[in-house]
Amino acid sequence: MTTIPTVVLVHGAFADSSSWNGVIEILAAEGVSVLAAANPLRGLTSDAAYVASVVDSIDGPVVLAGHSYGGSVISVAAQGKSQVTALVYLAAFIPQVGESALALTDKFPGSTLGPTTRPASYPLADGADGTELYIRQDEFPQQFAADVPAATAAAMAVTQRPVALAALQE
Repeated sequence: MTTIPTVVLVHGAFADSSSWNGVIEILAAEGVSVLAAANPLRGLTSDAAYVASVVDSIDGPVVLAGHSYGGSVISVAAQGKSQVTALVYLAAFIPQVGESALALTDKFPGSTLGPTTRPASYPLADGADGTELYIRQDEFPQQFAADVPAATAAAMAVTQRPVALAALQE
């Protein structure tokens, strides 16, 4: 068993694991073992259970790093996991017990996320409909990717992963 931690990167809403590519390059160049988990974005409990299963598949210590909603996910996923040696929050939600990511987006004046999103329905396993949120493509670069080249932000807008509204409310 190794004593050097594996860094597990957990993306947030509207992104996928490839959003960590730049970080992966830097860590790999330093010889750090890294894995970018594919956060399902469907519910905090189920998303955290998935990330916890990723942690369980790793021999040795783990550092969990979460971005945005991924911060909520790593907070839950780390519970009871003695191999998790650190949690790293990168522009991430660090909720108090009982707080949801959605509540945090509206907690302070000036939040712009809500008005930039659009809802869409998707089918649930029980036959009901769920609601997921997208950031409007024309508003995505400024809302989510203002610090990347315009062409990259435009591609990210097209390939964004929607998040289940229920995940943000949990």
